Amino acid sequence: RSSDLATLLSEKPASNGQEEGEAPGQTFTEEEIQAAEDAWRHGRVQMSKPKLVQHPILPKKNERNILITSALPYVNNVPHLGNIIGCVLSADVFARYCRMRNWNTLYICGTDEYGTATETKAMEEGLTPQQICDKYNAIHSQIYQWFHISFDYFGRTTTEHQTRIAQDIFNRLLQRDFLVNDTVEQLRCNRCERFLADRFVEGSCPFCNYEEARGDQCDKCGKLINAVELKNPQCKICKDTPVIKSSKHLFIDLPKLQERLEEWFDKSVATGDWTTNARLITRSWIRDGLKPRCITRDLKWGTPVPLEEFKDKVFYVWFDAPIGYISITADYTEHWEKWWKNPEEVQLYNFMAKDNVPFHSVIFPCSLLGAEDNYTLVNSLIATEYLNYEDGKFSKSRGVGVFGNMAKDTGIPADIWRFYLLFIRPEGQDSSFSWNDFLLKNNSELLNNLGNFINRAGMFVTKFFDRLVPEMELNLEDKQLLAQVTWELQQYHQHLEKARIRDALKCILNISRCGNQYIQVNEPWKRIQGSDADKKRAGTVTGMAV
Repeated sequence: RSSDLATLLSEKPASNGQEEGEAPGQTFTEEEIQAAEDAWRHGRVQMSKPKLVQHPILPKKNERNILITSALPYVNNVPHLGNIIGCVLSADVFARYCRMRNWNTLYICGTDEYGTATETKAMEEGLTPQQICDKYNAIHSQIYQWFHISFDYFGRTTTEHQTRIAQDIFNRLLQRDFLVNDTVEQLRCNRCERFLADRFVEGSCPFCNYEEARGDQCDKCGKLINAVELKNPQCKICKDTPVIKSSKHLFIDLPKLQERLEEWFDKSVATGDWTTNARLITRSWIRDGLKPRCITRDLKWGTPVPLEEFKDKVFYVWFDAPIGYISITADYTEHWEKWWKNPEEVQLYNFMAKDNVPFHSVIFPCSLLGAEDNYTLVNSLIATEYLNYEDGKFSKSRGVGVFGNMAKDTGIPADIWRFYLLFIRPEGQDSSFSWNDFLLKNNSELLNNLGNFINRAGMFVTKFFDRLVPEMELNLEDKQLLAQVTWELQQYHQHLEKARIRDALKCILNISRCGNQYIQVNEPWKRIQGSDADKKRAGTVTGMAV
């Protein structure tokens, strides 16, 4: 089916009537029209030149310093389109915008390589965990390169910096009495002779009865789970029914940190740009009262707990993984503290899907607040809703949906995938990828609207004016168009400042829709053949379009 779509996309687009929509039209005052004309006449001269980027990119005094992260993708699989739009692509668009504004911008990401997900995948493929990490880190890198994701640095969490920084934060929490010991009832498989942490056990969710819930979280309802609460649990390795046994673990004392978290959260929401779902999810956790959260696991593959009593345990991935943003930056530059211990001069933006919000808005900030080491905390947390596939959900385990390597193999250029994913980006509510809609939006919006406008403007100035923008004499219609475009650009900037990327894209499509209507009404291809006045008008219309 994907190969058929590639053929269809190369065909001449059909007319889609109302699907293209009407060109937007607002009523503007004389002052607004004059201001738009003035901005147009003088703006080209006043545009600042792009800055020469020096590496490593570091914060600068008296400049806007933007640190961008996208949720670290698990290294145990190939990312699907929902992963891509929810994290790396959204962050990429925002990073590109920040760079175009000449803001000092660093975009960091990498693969999340520790935890049960890696161990289980290694068992499935008959490889070591490190071999799995090496294999899938390369796969992720290739897919993101093909999608034109503009990371400043793409790293990984299986590094010395990760161990050193994670253990340092842990030790600082321990020294400040923000960690407590407790005995935990866990599921243990007698046949495998091991405790079943997180993804080593599956069963029915105690909240929504989803039958494939993991031992740490339900993918359907998004709730966090204690593995012993699962109904009908099974060892994922041997399918035996596990038994409940006790094991000693370490917990971060979130109740002791709740007041600090609330104070920080209220300030961050007031001064930054948090999506509605991120605010609501975080407030619900705070409202319900924070509870101690286990930060250790009975695993071999992970960052070691630096205590003799817990030498057989590693850090829980959701304590460990967000620290990866810091350690990956440390891999990028030895001056990483200028980004991560500089809250006065750095604005931190986190991009993710909504199921990752609690780890980034509660657990990770509490870890850094408790460490008391002047860490940079998130200013704007940008969370998408879910991207579904046709009438169902993407599923990595069942291979349902479009995955990054599959998108590449269709032969459809990456920019078309980028456009459609941004067009349907799940801002405010869930959205769905549909092959038919993919074709429709490519034809109606990307080709008939945006592509058509750019092609016509370029063709007219090339064919009739020797590739030179002609002199223009603006009439009231032209000035009203300038006012409309100025208004759309203002909306575009406001949306992108808040990382409302889908809404910003619609502003661009509105501009091209106005441009197409303007060209169609004025018919420069006819006027160029007429009187001197007509030719002059053709020049103005062409110049305006360009």
